[in-house]
Amino acid sequence: MDARAIIAAVRRKQTPSKEELAWFAQGLASGAVSDAQAGAFAMAVVLNGMTDEGRIALTQGMRDSGDVMQWDLPGPVLDKHSTGGIGDCVSLILAPVLAACGAYVPMVSGRGLGHTGGTLDKLEAIPGLNINVTEKQLRLITREVGCAIVSATNQIAPADRRLYAIRDVTATVESVDLITASILSKKLAAGLDGLVLDVKCGSGAFMKTHDEARVLARALVDAANGAGCKTSALITDMNEPLAPALGNGLEVAVCMEILAGNTAEAPRLYDLTIALCTQVLTMQGEDPTDAADRVAVAISSGAAMERFAKMITVMGGPPDMADDWHTHLPKAPVVGEVTAPASGRITAIDGEALGLAVVGLGGGRRVETDRVDPAVGFAEMVGLGDQVSRGDPLCVLHAADEDAAVEAAMAVQRAITIGEDVTPGPLILERIN
Repeated sequence: MDARAIIAAVRRKQTPSKEELAWFAQGLASGAVSDAQAGAFAMAVVLNGMTDEGRIALTQGMRDSGDVMQWDLPGPVLDKHSTGGIGDCVSLILAPVLAACGAYVPMVSGRGLGHTGGTLDKLEAIPGLNINVTEKQLRLITREVGCAIVSATNQIAPADRRLYAIRDVTATVESVDLITASILSKKLAAGLDGLVLDVKCGSGAFMKTHDEARVLARALVDAANGAGCKTSALITDMNEPLAPALGNGLEVAVCMEILAGNTAEAPRLYDLTIALCTQVLTMQGEDPTDAADRVAVAISSGAAMERFAKMITVMGGPPDMADDWHTHLPKAPVVGEVTAPASGRITAIDGEALGLAVVGLGGGRRVETDRVDPAVGFAEMVGLGDQVSRGDPLCVLHAADEDAAVEAAMAVQRAITIGEDVTPGPLILERIN
Protein backbone atom coordinates (compact mmCIF):
# COMPACT_ATOMS: atom_id res chain seq x y z
CA MET A 1 0.00 0.00 0.00
CA ASP A 2 1.01 3.62 -0.51
CA ALA A 3 0.35 6.53 1.83
CA ARG A 4 0.14 8.88 -1.16
CA ALA A 5 -2.75 6.93 -2.66
CA ILE A 6 -4.65 6.98 0.64
CA ILE A 7 -4.13 10.74 1.01
CA ALA A 8 -5.21 11.31 -2.59
CA ALA A 9 -8.40 9.32 -2.03
CA VAL A 10 -9.39 11.47 0.96
CA ARG A 11 -8.50 14.58 -1.06
CA ARG A 12 -10.94 13.38 -3.75
CA LYS A 13 -13.63 12.85 -1.07
CA GLN A 14 -13.38 9.09 -1.43
CA THR A 15 -13.29 6.66 1.51
CA PRO A 16 -10.16 4.50 1.76
CA SER A 17 -10.82 0.85 2.56
CA LYS A 18 -10.70 -0.52 6.08
CA GLU A 19 -7.45 -2.29 5.18
CA GLU A 20 -5.90 0.91 3.83
CA LEU A 21 -6.77 2.91 6.95
CA ALA A 22 -5.46 0.09 9.18
CA TRP A 23 -2.22 0.13 7.20
CA PHE A 24 -1.99 3.93 7.49
CA ALA A 25 -2.49 3.76 11.28
CA GLN A 26 0.23 1.12 11.59
CA GLY A 27 2.47 3.37 9.51
CA LEU A 28 1.85 6.25 11.90
CA ALA A 29 2.88 4.04 14.80
CA SER A 30 5.95 2.56 13.08
CA GLY A 31 7.18 5.70 11.29
CA ALA A 32 6.54 4.26 7.82
CA VAL A 33 4.19 7.22 7.27
CA SER A 34 6.19 10.48 7.30
CA ASP A 35 5.27 13.63 9.20
CA ALA A 36 4.48 15.35 5.90
CA GLN A 37 2.16 12.52 4.87
CA ALA A 38 0.45 12.49 8.28
CA GLY A 39 -0.10 16.26 8.08
CA ALA A 40 -1.45 16.01 4.54
CA PHE A 41 -3.84 13.24 5.58
CA ALA A 42 -5.09 15.26 8.56
CA MET A 43 -5.66 18.34 6.41
CA ALA A 44 -7.52 16.32 3.78
CA VAL A 45 -9.81 14.92 6.50
CA VAL A 46 -10.41 18.38 7.96
CA LEU A 47 -11.34 19.82 4.56
CA ASN A 48 -13.39 16.92 3.17
CA GLY A 49 -14.52 14.87 6.15
CA MET A 50 -15.00 11.11 6.28
CA THR A 51 -17.96 8.80 5.90
CA ASP A 52 -19.29 6.87 8.89
CA GLU A 53 -17.52 3.77 7.55
CA GLY A 54 -14.24 5.64 7.20
CA ARG A 55 -14.49 7.08 10.71
CA ILE A 56 -15.08 3.62 12.19
CA ALA A 57 -12.23 2.10 10.18
CA LEU A 58 -9.80 4.85 11.23
CA THR A 59 -10.83 4.41 14.87
CA GLN A 60 -10.27 0.66 14.70
CA GLY A 61 -6.97 1.05 12.89
CA MET A 62 -5.63 3.51 15.47
CA ARG A 63 -6.92 1.31 18.31
CA ASP A 64 -5.16 -1.72 16.82
CA SER A 65 -1.87 0.16 16.25
CA GLY A 66 -0.84 -0.87 19.78
CA ASP A 67 -1.92 -3.19 22.57
CA VAL A 68 -5.63 -4.00 22.88
CA MET A 69 -6.49 -5.45 26.26
CA GLN A 70 -8.70 -8.49 26.80
CA TRP A 71 -10.26 -9.37 30.14
CA ASP A 72 -11.55 -12.45 31.95
CA LEU A 73 -13.43 -10.93 34.89
CA PRO A 74 -16.67 -11.83 36.71
CA GLY A 75 -18.33 -8.54 35.74
CA PRO A 76 -18.58 -6.07 32.86
CA VAL A 77 -15.60 -3.87 31.95
CA LEU A 78 -16.94 -0.30 31.76
CA ASP A 79 -15.63 3.22 31.37
CA LYS A 80 -16.64 6.83 30.83
CA HIS A 81 -15.14 9.69 28.83
CA SER A 82 -15.81 13.40 29.16
CA THR A 83 -15.01 15.97 26.48
CA GLY A 84 -13.75 18.31 29.19
CA GLY A 85 -15.23 21.05 31.30
CA ILE A 86 -14.76 23.23 34.36
CA GLY A 87 -14.95 21.57 37.77
CA ASP A 88 -15.50 18.19 36.10
CA CYS A 89 -14.15 15.61 38.52
CA VAL A 90 -16.80 12.94 37.84
CA SER A 91 -14.25 10.23 37.07
CA LEU A 92 -12.92 10.18 40.63
CA ILE A 93 -16.38 9.27 41.90
CA LEU A 94 -17.73 7.26 38.98
CA ALA A 95 -14.93 4.67 38.84
CA PRO A 96 -15.23 3.50 42.47
CA VAL A 97 -19.05 3.69 42.33
CA LEU A 98 -19.16 1.34 39.33
CA ALA A 99 -16.63 -0.93 41.06
CA ALA A 100 -18.89 -1.06 44.12
CA CYS A 101 -21.73 -2.07 41.78
CA GLY A 102 -19.78 -5.09 40.52
CA ALA A 103 -18.24 -3.62 37.37
CA TYR A 104 -14.53 -3.28 36.52
CA VAL A 105 -13.16 0.09 35.43
CA PRO A 106 -9.67 0.25 33.86
CA MET A 107 -9.81 4.01 33.28
CA VAL A 108 -6.98 5.37 31.14
CA SER A 109 -7.11 9.14 31.68
CA GLY A 110 -5.34 12.29 30.55
CA ARG A 111 -3.93 15.54 31.84
CA GLY A 112 -5.27 19.06 31.63
CA LEU A 113 -5.90 20.50 28.17
CA GLY A 114 -6.29 24.24 27.65
CA HIS A 115 -8.66 25.71 30.24
CA THR A 116 -9.90 22.31 31.48
CA GLY A 117 -8.33 20.24 34.25
CA GLY A 118 -7.14 16.67 33.78
CA THR A 119 -8.11 13.66 35.87
CA LEU A 120 -4.49 12.62 36.31
CA ASP A 121 -3.51 16.09 37.56
CA LYS A 122 -6.31 15.89 40.12
CA LEU A 123 -5.20 12.46 41.33
CA GLU A 124 -1.60 13.61 41.66
CA ALA A 125 -2.73 16.14 44.27
CA ILE A 126 -2.78 13.07 46.55
CA PRO A 127 0.74 12.57 47.95
CA GLY A 128 2.65 9.47 46.90
CA LEU A 129 0.19 8.39 44.23
CA ASN A 130 1.74 6.84 41.12
CA ILE A 131 -0.46 6.97 38.03
CA ASN A 132 2.22 5.52 35.74
CA VAL A 133 1.72 1.76 35.90
CA THR A 134 2.51 -1.15 33.61
CA GLU A 135 -0.20 -3.14 31.88
CA LYS A 136 0.44 -5.98 34.34
CA GLN A 137 -0.07 -3.60 37.28
CA LEU A 138 -3.22 -2.16 35.68
CA ARG A 139 -4.65 -5.66 35.39
CA LEU A 140 -3.80 -6.50 39.00
CA ILE A 141 -5.27 -3.27 40.41
CA THR A 142 -8.42 -3.56 38.32
CA ARG A 143 -8.99 -7.17 39.39
CA GLU A 144 -8.22 -6.54 43.07
CA VAL A 145 -9.95 -3.17 43.58
CA GLY A 146 -12.45 -3.05 40.73
CA CYS A 147 -11.11 0.24 39.38
CA ALA A 148 -7.84 1.87 38.39
CA ILE A 149 -7.37 5.42 37.10
CA VAL A 150 -4.01 5.56 35.34
CA SER A 151 -1.95 7.15 32.58
CA ALA A 152 -1.76 5.51 29.15
CA THR A 153 1.30 3.42 28.41
CA ASN A 154 3.32 3.97 25.24
CA GLN A 155 1.74 0.81 23.85
CA ILE A 156 -1.82 2.21 23.91
CA ALA A 157 -2.87 3.64 20.51
CA PRO A 158 0.59 4.88 19.44
CA ALA A 159 -0.85 5.99 16.09
CA ASP A 160 -3.00 8.52 17.94
CA ARG A 161 -0.05 9.86 19.92
CA ARG A 162 1.84 10.52 16.69
CA LEU A 163 -1.09 11.95 14.74
CA TYR A 164 -2.23 14.16 17.64
CA ALA A 165 1.20 15.80 17.90
CA ILE A 166 1.14 16.51 14.17
CA ARG A 167 -2.43 17.85 14.26
CA ASP A 168 -1.39 20.23 17.04
CA VAL A 169 1.15 21.97 14.78
CA THR A 170 -0.78 21.81 11.48
CA ALA A 171 -4.05 23.51 12.54
CA THR A 172 -6.00 20.26 12.14
CA VAL A 173 -7.14 19.64 15.72
CA GLU A 174 -10.76 20.74 15.18
CA SER A 175 -12.11 17.87 13.11
CA VAL A 176 -14.99 15.73 14.39
CA ASP A 177 -13.61 12.76 12.45
CA LEU A 178 -10.12 13.05 13.91
CA ILE A 179 -11.38 13.91 17.40
CA THR A 180 -13.61 10.83 17.31
CA ALA A 181 -10.81 8.48 16.25
CA SER A 182 -8.43 10.02 18.81
CA ILE A 183 -10.79 9.68 21.79
CA LEU A 184 -12.10 6.23 20.95
CA SER A 185 -8.86 4.59 19.86
CA LYS A 186 -7.47 5.04 23.38
CA LYS A 187 -10.68 4.13 25.20
CA LEU A 188 -11.47 1.04 23.11
CA ALA A 189 -7.91 -0.25 23.48
CA ALA A 190 -8.88 -0.96 27.11
CA GLY A 191 -11.11 -3.82 25.94
CA LEU A 192 -14.41 -2.37 27.18
CA ASP A 193 -17.84 -3.99 27.29
CA GLY A 194 -19.53 -0.61 27.65
CA LEU A 195 -18.70 3.10 27.44
CA VAL A 196 -20.69 6.19 28.41
CA LEU A 197 -19.73 9.58 27.00
CA ASP A 198 -20.26 12.96 28.64
CA VAL A 199 -20.26 15.50 25.81
CA LYS A 200 -20.37 19.00 27.27
CA CYS A 201 -21.52 22.28 25.79
CA GLY A 202 -21.56 25.84 27.08
CA SER A 203 -19.20 28.55 28.25
CA GLY A 204 -16.85 26.14 30.06
CA ALA A 205 -16.71 23.51 27.30
CA PHE A 206 -14.83 23.19 24.03
CA MET A 207 -18.17 22.76 22.22
CA LYS A 208 -20.01 26.01 22.91
CA THR A 209 -23.41 25.12 21.44
CA HIS A 210 -25.83 22.22 21.81
CA ASP A 211 -25.75 21.62 18.04
CA GLU A 212 -21.96 21.30 18.02
CA ALA A 213 -22.09 18.90 20.93
CA ARG A 214 -24.79 16.82 19.24
CA VAL A 215 -22.67 16.38 16.09
CA LEU A 216 -19.70 15.17 18.13
CA ALA A 217 -21.81 12.94 20.38
CA ARG A 218 -23.49 11.29 17.37
CA ALA A 219 -20.12 10.69 15.69
CA LEU A 220 -18.62 9.19 18.87
CA VAL A 221 -21.57 6.93 19.64
CA ASP A 222 -21.89 5.64 16.08
CA ALA A 223 -18.15 5.01 15.72
CA ALA A 224 -17.82 3.24 19.08
CA ASN A 225 -20.84 1.03 18.45
CA GLY A 226 -19.58 0.36 14.93
CA ALA A 227 -16.26 -0.72 16.43
CA GLY A 228 -18.07 -3.22 18.68
CA CYS A 229 -18.39 -1.40 22.03
CA LYS A 230 -21.84 -0.65 23.49
CA THR A 231 -21.83 3.12 23.81
CA SER A 232 -24.22 5.98 24.49
CA ALA A 233 -23.76 9.65 25.38
CA LEU A 234 -25.24 12.37 27.53
CA ILE A 235 -25.02 15.94 26.31
CA THR A 236 -24.63 18.02 29.45
CA ASP A 237 -24.61 21.69 30.39
CA MET A 238 -21.31 23.42 31.08
CA ASN A 239 -22.49 27.03 31.42
CA GLU A 240 -21.31 26.93 35.03
CA PRO A 241 -18.72 24.79 36.84
CA LEU A 242 -19.92 21.25 37.48
CA ALA A 243 -18.44 21.25 40.99
CA PRO A 244 -18.25 24.29 43.31
CA ALA A 245 -14.45 24.01 43.23
CA LEU A 246 -11.83 24.54 40.52
CA GLY A 247 -8.26 23.34 40.99
CA ASN A 248 -6.81 19.91 41.44
CA GLY A 249 -6.63 19.42 45.20
CA LEU A 250 -9.82 21.40 45.80
CA GLU A 251 -11.74 19.21 43.34
CA VAL A 252 -10.44 16.06 45.02
CA ALA A 253 -11.74 17.45 48.32
CA VAL A 254 -15.23 17.87 46.82
CA CYS A 255 -15.12 14.29 45.52
CA MET A 256 -14.13 13.03 48.97
CA GLU A 257 -17.09 14.85 50.48
CA ILE A 258 -19.47 13.14 48.06
CA LEU A 259 -17.88 9.73 48.62
CA ALA A 260 -18.28 10.37 52.34
CA GLY A 261 -22.02 10.80 51.75
CA ASN A 262 -22.16 14.61 51.87
CA THR A 263 -23.87 14.84 48.50
CA ALA A 264 -25.37 18.28 49.15
CA GLU A 265 -21.84 19.72 48.88
CA ALA A 266 -22.01 19.46 45.08
CA PRO A 267 -25.49 18.54 43.83
CA ARG A 268 -24.76 18.98 40.10
CA LEU A 269 -21.66 16.80 40.35
CA TYR A 270 -23.55 14.16 42.30
CA ASP A 271 -26.56 14.16 39.96
CA LEU A 272 -24.42 13.81 36.83
CA THR A 273 -22.37 11.00 38.38
CA ILE A 274 -25.58 9.10 39.21
CA ALA A 275 -26.86 9.66 35.67
CA LEU A 276 -23.68 8.51 33.92
CA CYS A 277 -23.31 5.43 36.13
CA THR A 278 -26.97 4.54 35.59
CA GLN A 279 -26.63 4.99 31.84
CA VAL A 280 -23.64 2.67 31.43
CA LEU A 281 -25.16 0.00 33.74
CA THR A 282 -28.44 0.17 31.83
CA MET A 283 -26.57 -0.59 28.61
CA GLN A 284 -25.56 -3.88 30.23
CA GLY A 285 -29.21 -4.83 30.60
CA GLU A 286 -30.04 -3.49 34.07
CA ASP A 287 -33.36 -1.82 34.79
CA PRO A 288 -32.75 1.97 34.91
CA THR A 289 -34.51 2.45 38.25
CA ASP A 290 -32.68 -0.47 39.86
CA ALA A 291 -29.38 0.75 38.48
CA ALA A 292 -29.91 4.28 39.83
CA ASP A 293 -30.82 2.88 43.25
CA ARG A 294 -27.70 0.68 43.32
CA VAL A 295 -25.50 3.62 42.37
CA ALA A 296 -26.97 5.82 45.12
CA VAL A 297 -26.52 3.06 47.71
CA ALA A 298 -22.90 2.54 46.62
CA ILE A 299 -22.24 6.10 47.77
CA SER A 300 -24.50 6.29 50.82
CA SER A 301 -23.25 2.97 52.22
CA GLY A 302 -19.59 3.96 52.00
CA ALA A 303 -18.83 1.12 49.55
CA ALA A 304 -17.58 3.51 46.86
CA MET A 305 -15.35 5.34 49.35
CA GLU A 306 -13.87 2.00 50.38
CA ARG A 307 -13.02 1.20 46.76
CA PHE A 308 -11.52 4.63 46.13
CA ALA A 309 -9.39 4.54 49.27
CA LYS A 310 -8.16 1.04 48.42
CA MET A 311 -7.22 2.17 44.91
CA ILE A 312 -5.27 5.11 46.33
CA THR A 313 -3.38 2.85 48.74
CA VAL A 314 -2.55 0.22 46.11
CA MET A 315 -1.23 2.98 43.82
CA GLY A 316 1.13 4.33 46.49
CA GLY A 317 -1.02 6.92 48.21
CA PRO A 318 -1.85 7.30 51.92
CA PRO A 319 -3.35 4.23 53.60
CA ASP A 320 -5.87 6.32 55.57
CA MET A 321 -7.27 8.47 52.75
CA ALA A 322 -10.88 7.64 53.58
CA ASP A 323 -10.61 8.81 57.18
CA ASP A 324 -8.00 11.57 57.07
CA TRP A 325 -8.10 13.03 53.57
CA HIS A 326 -8.20 16.64 54.85
CA THR A 327 -4.70 16.16 56.25
CA HIS A 328 -3.23 14.72 53.06
CA LEU A 329 -4.49 17.19 50.47
CA PRO A 330 -2.24 20.21 49.76
CA LYS A 331 -2.97 23.64 51.20
CA ALA A 332 -2.21 26.99 49.60
CA PRO A 333 -0.42 29.66 51.67
CA VAL A 334 -2.79 32.46 50.62
CA VAL A 335 -6.53 31.95 51.15
CA GLY A 336 -9.21 34.62 50.96
CA GLU A 337 -12.64 35.54 49.64
CA VAL A 338 -13.39 37.11 46.27
CA THR A 339 -16.36 39.40 46.88
CA ALA A 340 -19.25 40.48 44.70
CA PRO A 341 -18.89 44.03 43.35
CA ALA A 342 -22.69 44.47 43.16
CA SER A 343 -25.95 42.98 44.40
CA GLY A 344 -28.22 40.75 42.35
CA ARG A 345 -28.40 37.25 40.90
CA ILE A 346 -25.61 35.37 39.17
CA THR A 347 -26.83 35.49 35.55
CA ALA A 348 -23.76 34.22 33.66
CA ILE A 349 -20.46 32.51 34.39
CA ASP A 350 -17.62 32.45 31.86
CA GLY A 351 -16.28 28.98 32.61
CA GLU A 352 -13.40 29.22 30.15
CA ALA A 353 -12.20 32.43 31.81
CA LEU A 354 -12.36 30.77 35.24
CA GLY A 355 -10.40 27.79 33.94
CA LEU A 356 -7.72 30.07 32.51
CA ALA A 357 -7.59 31.91 35.85
CA VAL A 358 -6.78 28.59 37.56
CA VAL A 359 -4.03 28.07 34.98
CA GLY A 360 -2.76 31.57 35.80
CA LEU A 361 -2.58 30.63 39.48
CA GLY A 362 -0.36 27.66 38.55
CA GLY A 363 -3.12 25.03 38.66
CA GLY A 364 -2.70 24.13 34.98
CA ARG A 365 -0.16 24.28 32.17
CA ARG A 366 0.59 26.99 29.63
CA VAL A 367 3.18 24.69 28.05
CA GLU A 368 3.61 20.95 28.44
CA THR A 369 6.65 21.24 30.73
CA ASP A 370 4.97 23.50 33.32
CA ARG A 371 4.68 22.09 36.83
CA VAL A 372 1.19 22.12 38.30
CA ASP A 373 0.50 23.50 41.79
CA PRO A 374 -2.16 21.14 43.20
CA ALA A 375 -3.16 23.49 46.04
CA VAL A 376 -4.38 26.53 44.11
CA GLY A 377 -7.79 27.33 42.68
CA PHE A 378 -11.27 28.40 43.76
CA ALA A 379 -13.57 26.78 46.32
CA GLU A 380 -17.18 27.43 47.39
CA MET A 381 -17.95 28.92 43.98
CA VAL A 382 -21.35 30.53 43.45
CA GLY A 383 -23.69 29.07 40.84
CA LEU A 384 -26.13 30.39 38.27
CA GLY A 385 -29.21 31.90 39.90
CA ASP A 386 -27.58 32.45 43.29
CA GLN A 387 -28.54 35.69 45.03
CA VAL A 388 -25.64 37.82 46.30
CA SER A 389 -25.29 41.18 47.98
CA ARG A 390 -22.38 43.50 47.37
CA GLY A 391 -19.46 42.25 49.45
CA ASP A 392 -20.73 38.67 49.65
CA PRO A 393 -18.20 35.97 48.65
CA LEU A 394 -18.25 34.75 45.06
CA CYS A 395 -15.71 32.08 45.98
CA VAL A 396 -12.79 31.34 48.27
CA LEU A 397 -9.48 31.82 46.43
CA HIS A 398 -6.43 29.63 47.12
CA ALA A 399 -3.16 31.05 45.76
CA ALA A 400 0.59 30.63 46.04
CA ASP A 401 1.26 34.34 46.67
CA GLU A 402 -0.50 37.68 47.07
CA ASP A 403 0.23 38.96 43.56
CA ALA A 404 -1.28 35.87 41.96
CA ALA A 405 -4.27 36.14 44.29
CA VAL A 406 -4.99 39.75 43.30
CA GLU A 407 -4.85 38.94 39.59
CA ALA A 408 -7.04 35.86 39.98
CA ALA A 409 -9.61 37.75 42.06
CA MET A 410 -10.03 40.30 39.29
CA ALA A 411 -10.39 37.48 36.75
CA VAL A 412 -13.18 35.92 38.83
CA GLN A 413 -15.08 39.19 39.08
CA ARG A 414 -14.79 39.69 35.32
CA ALA A 415 -15.97 36.11 34.64
CA ILE A 416 -19.14 36.35 36.75
CA THR A 417 -22.08 38.49 35.62
CA ILE A 418 -24.47 39.83 38.25
CA GLY A 419 -27.88 40.90 37.00
CA GLU A 420 -31.54 40.78 37.85
CA ASP A 421 -32.79 37.30 37.00
CA VAL A 422 -31.90 34.05 35.24
CA THR A 423 -33.41 30.60 34.89
CA PRO A 424 -30.64 27.97 34.83
CA GLY A 425 -31.18 25.30 32.20
CA PRO A 426 -31.24 21.54 32.80
CA LEU A 427 -28.04 19.68 33.59
CA ILE A 428 -28.69 16.87 31.07
CA LEU A 429 -29.74 18.27 27.72
CA GLU A 430 -30.03 15.12 25.61
CA ARG A 431 -29.31 11.39 25.47
CA ILE A 432 -27.71 9.96 22.34
CA ASN A 433 -28.07 6.19 21.84
